[in-house]
Formats: sequence, structure tokens, C-alpha cells
Amino acid sequence: MSLPRRIVPGSTYLLTRRCFGRHFFLRPSHEINQIFEFCLAVAAARSGCEVHAYCVMSNHYHLVVTDVEGELPVFMHWLNEYVAKCTNSILGRWESFWAPQSYSQVLLESAEDVLGKIVYTLTNPTSAGLVAHSDQWPGARSRVQAIGGPERTVDRPAGFFRPDGPVPPTEQLALTVPPALADYRDWRQELEQRISARETEVRQEFRAKNSRFLGRRRILRQSPTARPTGGEPRRGLNPRVAARNKWRRIETLQRLKQFVSDYREAWRQYAEGDHRVVFPFGTYAMRIQFQVRCCGP
Repeated sequence: MSLPRRIVPGSTYLLTRRCFGRHFFLRPSHEINQIFEFCLAVAAARSGCEVHAYCVMSNHYHLVVTDVEGELPVFMHWLNEYVAKCTNSILGRWESFWAPQSYSQVLLESAEDVLGKIVYTLTNPTSAGLVAHSDQWPGARSRVQAIGGPERTVDRPAGFFRPDGPVPPTEQLALTVPPALADYRDWRQELEQRISARETEVRQEFRAKNSRFLGRRRILRQSPTARPTGGEPRRGLNPRVAARNKWRRIETLQRLKQFVSDYREAWRQYAEGDHRVVFPFGTYAMRIQFQVRCCGP
């Protein structure tokens, strides 16, 4: 049995999803950028999730999102389904789009953790050796200045959606300020400074190794069916929590461990016929699909 996800309203996450076989299905283009941003806006509207930052690489994406209403699975369902179907339609594909394993969901425990993962998300094109400055990345990528700014209208992409279907012709994409940063003074300036410092660090590392960034032109010439030449990392860590504070990290991991233990015991009793068993707070799939009883927060 795979580990159950604990879905708690108000939680902020770093979310990552990878393409099948690490292929460059999300290689930057006007069409791909529009598809992702429109699907992101639709998924946020349908789930109530708030988007804070995003970056779409050629074969994966990163998001920093707050699950306001405890509907993260709904958000990820619509985002991944619509992105896959829209992109497959313009690539002429019918096969699997996403990697067989599910998406990565890393809980961010504090303002410091949220800041760190937004920096990680927005500097990903530079850290990956693609462009010297992340603002040069031609793919869909949010900007620090847009966080907390006005909504932006994104047009529905052509190809997959029916003109008279249930999906609206436009959707509003808003980047909100993470709740953890609401009382954090000068968070925008802090983000910009950390992004600049991280990019400077990467450029210095490249100069020391006499390496070059791939560059926009070569990125845009890549085939969507291509993939990285290096071997794929396997059997690495799959973190579920990001917390720089050691004791807070230990506490959160213990809470998740207890949730998994309580969930599996409740599931065992339910499978044996006891449908009055109470599942732990944070249970999602069993609550939605089978209306099981759950503890309060």
C-alpha cells in the first residue's frame, strides 16, 4: 500500500510533477506556456488553491501553492489532466504524458521554508545550467513582482477544448502572497536578494568548471521527444516535509508518521467490515469516495 497523503486546509506545499521518461514534452513555446498557465488558472479556480510561484521546465514543473480549502487533489487532478491532454493534442501523442509515480508534495512549515522553496522554484532554470539568469528562461515562469499583484487574464488554448464546452474562454491567473509571509517584513526584497545570490553562486560554479549554459536558442531547438543524456537518479530521498528548524521538522515528521499509522489501522478495520471506524484528520480519498467518518482537527 502506498503512503496516504495527509490533506490539511491551509497548508503550503512545493509541488513537482515530471514527464514520462523525462522527455521534453513541456519544452518552452508560446503554445506550451499558454496551455500551462491557463490550466493552472482553471485548476486554482476549481479547487480554491492559491498559487504563489511556478516554473515550467522542459520535462517537469515546480509550484508553490497554498491549499486553502483542503482540495489539493482536485487542484492536481485538473492541472495534470488538462496539461497532459492539451499538450498531447498539439504534439500528436496518445500515450502517457506524466511519469508513472505520482506528484511530489512537500509540506512547507515556516516562512523561511516558503521563501527557500520560492527561490528554488524561480532559480531552477539557472541551477539546471540552462540560462545564466532565470529571467532569460523562455518557458512559463512567474516573477517576484507578480506575487500579490493584479490578476492576469489567460486565454483558453486552441486544440483540445471545445469552443462550446464547460471550460471558459478565459481564466484569471492570480499570484497571491503566501500566508506564512503575511507578517514578514520586506519579503519581496528578501526574495529578490536571495534569487540574485543563488544565480551568482551558480554562475561562479560554472566559471570555475569552465562550463557554459545551454542558452535560449539551443533550448528552443530541442525536440519535445528528446530527453537528458545523463542517467536518471534512482532510489533517492523523497521528502514530504521542508523545515529548516530541526525540532519543527522532527515534530512534523512524527505527526505524519502517526497519521499513516492511524490511517492504516482505520483502513484495516474498514476493510474487515467496520464502517463506523473513525479515520484520522487529514484523510481525503476515503472521505470523498466512501464518506468515512474522520476526526476533527
